[in-house]
Formats: sequence, structure tokens, C-alpha cells
Amino acid sequence: MNGPHILDQYRNQLTDKVLERGNDLPRFDPLNISPWLAMSLMQKAVRRGRLVLALGSAATLLKDTPDRLWRRLGVVAFEDVGCGEFETVSLDMAGLTGKNWRSNNGGDWPIASYLIGRMCRAIKCRAADDLAYVCELHPNFEQARLKLTYMPIQELLERITGRGALPERAIALWYAIGTHRCRSSVLRERRGDPHGVLDALCDLGFPDSVIEVCRTGLTKSGEIMAPFTALLWRELQRSARHAEPDDLPEEEMIGPIPCWAYDMHTREGKMAIARFLNTNTETARWMTGHIPSNKRTRILGDMIFSVEGGLVDRRLRWETGDRLRSMVNVEIGGIPPKDMEEGLKLLRQDLPMLNDARHYVVGNE
Repeated sequence: MNGPHILDQYRNQLTDKVLERGNDLPRFDPLNISPWLAMSLMQKAVRRGRLVLALGSAATLLKDTPDRLWRRLGVVAFEDVGCGEFETVSLDMAGLTGKNWRSNNGGDWPIASYLIGRMCRAIKCRAADDLAYVCELHPNFEQARLKLTYMPIQELLERITGRGALPERAIALWYAIGTHRCRSSVLRERRGDPHGVLDALCDLGFPDSVIEVCRTGLTKSGEIMAPFTALLWRELQRSARHAEPDDLPEEEMIGPIPCWAYDMHTREGKMAIARFLNTNTETARWMTGHIPSNKRTRILGDMIFSVEGGLVDRRLRWETGDRLRSMVNVEIGGIPPKDMEEGLKLLRQDLPMLNDARHYVVGNE
């Protein structure tokens, strides 16, 4: 079955699901927040299965910046759901077909609210995002980052489907797709052949349906996590798996918004991080002793993501996913693993003080 027919099937399924609800829609109730905070809140609410918050932030984006809503939904599908529930990812890609298609098949809010509900309920798998982090930053794969840079695409395809370590195969896929298409702050720039490579993967035994959904994700978002999901999907087929919740820290609210929405990608979150770094907390003292001053904001932001922002309500637990997550958690900022383990422990204890900083910043805006 060719690509257009595969996506047509998912579009028809999505249309049927939306029409089944009829007028039984969640209320369109935008929040009085910035688009940047709305994007952060929506994605983290999906991770935690917080439907009301996810819908409110999505309504905000649909009202103010609809293009950001649809692009963010595409990112969330691969970054946070991925192999946890691939059918939901497939329906999400169908919803990104375009404004005219959505208008003729239920409308923007019925489609967006249905997709957000599915993603909130889905088992989450963040392995594609973890794999991208490992490909770029894990020291064990520096040689692969160098060796594969200018390798011909045919040889890269042999690496992708070979028996090497998964991150090495993923780096080969990234270069074959092309860093001109999927940007990286670390990998060297080279042109690739995105569609030719994905066609070749179909010929090499990857399921057409998986590849076409990932192709759509790559086209719509430009994120490497879409083709990485195809690699991970095949790994998952030979792995035992189950789902269990992450250990979510106690939640605090600032008005109607949870503190965890204020991360390093929001203006208020950056200001709170800067304020927190100037406190006398154990974490701030640890940062001073272990991390150069010009790197503290970024590394603390990554640490906050590890202990708070990246947590999910139901995580797919499987060997490869667990291994990738462990590799990310011990390699934040290139800090020795034992030192970083200590820093993360201190940060978990000091989250109430970080929330105090968030309260102060938001209250003085």
C-alpha cells in the first residue's frame, strides 16, 4: 500500500472518531496566558494526563497562534507518545493534513480536542527524544559522530539496518536523512535524502504503515524524532514491555497554572531559574561547586526537565527505552555520573524552593 492510501485510512478513521462524538465536545475555554507558556503547559499536561489543562492551553493556541498548536501536536506525538501508542501518533498525523481538510471533516476544535484527549490517555514513550539526546551528546558515541559524517548514503543504510549499537544506527539515520533537514547543534552539517532513505527502509523490511506515518511527522515538524520512532518501533517488537507511572513530585499551583509549566523555555521560567541559582539552597551550592557559571542556567534547566518536566503519568517500560533514559540522566552537561546523581537528588529536595522562585517571578510580572 502506498503512502497516500495509508494516510487516507488514518484520515477516515479520525473523521469517524470525531463525528461519533457529535456535539459532545469539551468546552472551548482559552487561558489568559502567553503562547509560549501555553505550549509548555499543553505538552507537560499531555505527559501527565491532565486533560483539562491540556485542553485549556490548546484552546489558547488555537485562538492566538493556530499554526503553533498544530506543529506542537506533531512534536508531542513523537516526543511523548511515540511507541507507547503508535495508533494515536498515526491519527495525530492525519489531523495535521491541513486547515481545509480539518474544516471539511469536523473542524479545528473537534479534531484538536479529540487528539489531545487520546494523547492524554495514551501510554507514553519518550525514547525518541532520549535517543536524540544520546546521539548528540553522549561521550560514548563521539567516534560514531565523526566516522559517519560523510559516509555515502548506501553505506549509512547498511549501518542503520545492521547489528551496531542503537545510537550508532540512529546517528547513521540522522546523517542519511540530512542535518540540513533535521537540524542539530552538534552533528556536522550534511545534505541527505529524506524521502529516498525512508523509501529504502520500506524496501529493507520496515512496515510501510510505520514509515509513512513517520514520513508525515518528518515533513510536518522537521524533527528527527519522527524517523527515530521507526527505528524504535522495530526494536520494541522483540521486547517485553509494561506501563507504570513516574514518581511525580508534589504539585503547586500559581493561580490556575501548575508550577511545572514554568520551565527554561518560558520567560518566567528562565527568570525563576536565575533567581533560584542565587539562593542558599543545597542545589545552588552544588551548582556553584560543580558547574561553570556560564553553563549553570542551561544545565539546571536540563536537570529540572529530568526530575519534573519530562515525567509522565504512564511510561512504557521496556529494555531499550529504560536504557536510553538512564544514559540521558547520567550524562547531563557532561558532569560525572556520580556527581550528577547527587545534584538531581538535591534538586528533588529543593523543588519547593524553586517553586517559591516561580511564585515570586510570576507575582511580580
